[in-house]
Amino acid sequence: MTKSQLIEAVAANGGLTRKKAEQLVNTIFTSMEEALVRGDRIEIRGFGSFKTKHYESYTGRNPKTGAPIPVDSKVLPVFKVGRQLRERIQNGGDED
Repeated sequence: MTKSQLIEAVAANGGLTRKKAEQLVNTIFTSMEEALVRGDRIEIRGFGSFKTKHYESYTGRNPKTGAPIPVDSKVLPVFKVGRQLRERIQNGGDED
């Protein structure tokens, strides 16, 4: 699903105009992005959680030449699927 498809679904399911649905989706994503930048954890019950994880620097290898390459430390967002969503996916979307 693309962002545009999500906006269309929100508009259709919520009885909103496309413009209002787009504002809503953009507000949610902006709020989530700002929370992750601050280092906050985001939990959406029944869906999953987002947090940031710090990775230390290390020496990697160029896969083509095998030459060592320094890889800088970094902070990346990670997603952990919630139990309810994981079970729904494993059951092929069947409702409990």
